[in-house]
Amino acid sequence: MFLYILKRLLQMIPLVIGITFISFMIIQLAPGDYLDQLKMNPQISKETLKELEKAYGLDQPLLVQYIKWLMNALAFDLGYSFSYHVPVLELIKERIGNTLFLSITSALLAWGLAVPLGIWAALKPNTWVDKFIQLFSFTFMSIPNFFLAFLMLFIAVKTGIFPTGGATSPEYEQLSFFGKILDRLWHVSLPAFVLAIGSLAGLVRLVRSAMLESLQSEYVLFARAKGLPEREVIIKHALRNALNPFITLLGFEIASLLSGAALVEIIVNWPGMGMLMLDAVLSQDLYLVMGGLYIGAIMLIIGNLIADILLAKLDPRVRQKEIEGLKV
Repeated sequence: MFLYILKRLLQMIPLVIGITFISFMIIQLAPGDYLDQLKMNPQISKETLKELEKAYGLDQPLLVQYIKWLMNALAFDLGYSFSYHVPVLELIKERIGNTLFLSITSALLAWGLAVPLGIWAALKPNTWVDKFIQLFSFTFMSIPNFFLAFLMLFIAVKTGIFPTGGATSPEYEQLSFFGKILDRLWHVSLPAFVLAIGSLAGLVRLVRSAMLESLQSEYVLFARAKGLPEREVIIKHALRNALNPFITLLGFEIASLLSGAALVEIIVNWPGMGMLMLDAVLSQDLYLVMGGLYIGAIMLIIGNLIADILLAKLDPRVRQKEIEGLKV
C-alpha cells in the first residue's frame, strides 16, 4: 500500500505543473493586466507604474514569470494580491474553510441519500417506487445548479425558510459550542441543498444500475442459494461490489462539487472561494487567480488520491496490479 500511495504522490507533481502552466498562459491571454486600471488614474505617475510593474515581475517574459511563481508556489508562497494588498495565502485561508464545509456537507447529503434510494429502486424494479425515483432523477438532472440556486434563493427570501447570505448569524460568538454547530449547519443548508440535489440525481441512477447488475450476478445467486439472510446478501455481497465504480467517481465528484460550489456561492452570497475568485478575475488580480487555481488543483488531486486509496483498500486486485506494475 505504501508503494501504491508513493506512486500516486509522484504522479501529482507533473499534474500540478501542467494545470498551473496552462492556467497561467490562459490568464495571460486576457487583454491588459491589473496595472492597466491604474493607468487610467491621472494621479499615478508613470514612474510609480514602472516600479509596480518591476515589483510584481510583470516586466519579465511570461515563462520567467511562471517559473518564479511556481518555485514560490511549491513553498506555498503565492505572492501578494494586487487588489487586497495582502498575501494571497491569507485571503485563501479566510475562504477555503467555508468552501470545504459547503462541499463536504453537500457530498455527505448527496451520497447519504443516493445509496439508499438507488438500492430501494433496484430492489423494486418497474414498481411505482422505482418509477418515482427515476422521475426525480431525470427532473433534477435537467435543471442546472445555477437555476436551482436562483429558485431556492427566491423561495428563501419570500418565505424565510432558509437564511440568505453569510456563513453565521450576527450573534454567533455568543452561542454555545453546540449552538455554533447548528448555526453553521443552518446557514449552509441552502447552498448545500442546491449542490446535493444536482449531484444526487445522477448518483441515484448510477447506484440503481450498478445494484441491478450486481443482484443478477452469479455470486449473489450463490449466496441466496446458501440460505444467507437477504439483508446480508444485499449489503455484504451485492452493495459492496456495486460500489466499486462509485469510489472511482469520488475524485471527480469532489471536482464537480468544487466547481459547482463556486457558482452557487456567488448566487447565494456564501463567503467562500467563489466570490473571491470572481473578484480576482474581474480585477485581473493575477496572483490571486493563480493561487486559487493552485489550491483547487491540489484539492482535486488529493480527492482523487483518496478515491484511489479507498478503491485499493476495497478491491485487492487493484492494489496487487499496482504493486506488480512498480516491480516491473
